[in-house]
Amino acid sequence: MTAPASLYAPRPCRLLETSDLTPQEKLFRLQLADGTSPGHQPGQFIQLSLPGLTEAPISIASSPTRGPVFELGVRRAGRLTSALHQLAPGTTIGIRGPFGRPFQLDALRGGPLLLIAGGCGLAPLRSLIQYCQDRPEEFGAVHILYGARSPDDLMFKDDLAAWQHSDRFDCRTTVDRTPAASCYDGDTGLLPELLSRLDFDPTDCRAVLVGPPPMYRPVIAELRRLGLDGDRRIMLSLERQMRCGVGKCGHCSIEHLYCCSDGPVFWLEEVENLRGAL
Repeated sequence: MTAPASLYAPRPCRLLETSDLTPQEKLFRLQLADGTSPGHQPGQFIQLSLPGLTEAPISIASSPTRGPVFELGVRRAGRLTSALHQLAPGTTIGIRGPFGRPFQLDALRGGPLLLIAGGCGLAPLRSLIQYCQDRPEEFGAVHILYGARSPDDLMFKDDLAAWQHSDRFDCRTTVDRTPAASCYDGDTGLLPELLSRLDFDPTDCRAVLVGPPPMYRPVIAELRRLGLDGDRRIMLSLERQMRCGVGKCGHCSIEHLYCCSDGPVFWLEEVENLRGAL
């Protein structure tokens, strides 16, 4: 049986605008050439392509509630992303997708949420934060915790400032180190330390974690110490180098699971005991 062409054929997409997020990351605003929405849910990703280069999986950093224009937060880390950082508005690029299992919104609705990101993990988590912002009646209290190496490495600084001044969110940041001349006024230290100082009721609370692999185990241990234990309490999105996007090539496999189709979002109990998952 032949798979639908749309799974493998890139759709043309117009680059509308770019802006710097950090010295390494840029924000890209895009729209499909036919004007339609990409049809994503928070937590999903696309495969982005440029002529003469391979594809790269990029998480969508905006909520589907924001209309057909969508956003990507991209770190310059290889040939394709370096080329992408050089593009001017008006350029046409290709995308496939959206792909992957999104954040499980039905399980997150109603109760309080801990949304925890490290480094580039704020990009996919931002899609969920915007969704909560646009549909406040569906969610309880929302706590946002974000950690980065230094103040300069904090992504989406304008969003962070808006969330910190919003009655809807309790938003806190922490960095590994603060230069002496920095104007940064957030916390300094690791995410588990910031989490340990948070005043919240763990009853019916769900946590969502997105970040680099070394972040997961210490944050999970602190969440359990604070009372978030048991099934379907901790949700996480795993970073893997995905290629096909549809669970065919096996490049992103974690034992019997494919990160591109079974994930990238998993409940902790689905992956905690799999070799190489965390």
